[in-house]
Amino acid sequence: MDWGITLAMSFEISFTRRYCMSHRLFNLKNSRCFIPHGHNEHVRVWLMAAGGTDQLDGAINMMAPFAVLKSRWHQWIDDHVDHSLQLSSHDQLLDYFKTTEPENLPRIMVMPGDPTTELLAACFLSKINAILFDQGLAVRCHKIEIIETPTNSVSFSGNPATVISTDHYIGASSPWWQRPDMSINDLDI
Repeated sequence: MDWGITLAMSFEISFTRRYCMSHRLFNLKNSRCFIPHGHNEHVRVWLMAAGGTDQLDGAINMMAPFAVLKSRWHQWIDDHVDHSLQLSSHDQLLDYFKTTEPENLPRIMVMPGDPTTELLAACFLSKINAILFDQGLAVRCHKIEIIETPTNSVSFSGNPATVISTDHYIGASSPWWQRPDMSINDLDI
């Protein structure tokens, strides 16, 4: 049927995952967010075909099975992000954990600056695309939303490298958010 209009068409696949986290915004001294606190958050991703071709083939009729698209991403969220403590790479709490509780270092997500929801969204977008690319899937995440509270959320689309500043990041030359592994920090554990 011809609708008489031409629209750019594409399919999007979207899925959501819930996790618990804690963080402190180190550069907001004298604020409530300077004190470590937690949130029950949701992350929602939107995936599209990387080549821009969404024509159904009459047989499989999908970009990839949901289970394939979600499995490694959900494993990373469930096993590494959930119940992690998010800290700036310059936060003195890292020194505390290194000297007093080194066994908890794998549960600390080290961020290139204050672990705001905005920065988290950019890092997550980079991470999921590294995972999808590593799997050889012709699908990329083009938008991500982090719902921090029932009334506050941040969405991000674009190139994470343009907004993530690594000028003061203490970590690997290829940081955790650019690698398809299960890492959440670059600490020598």
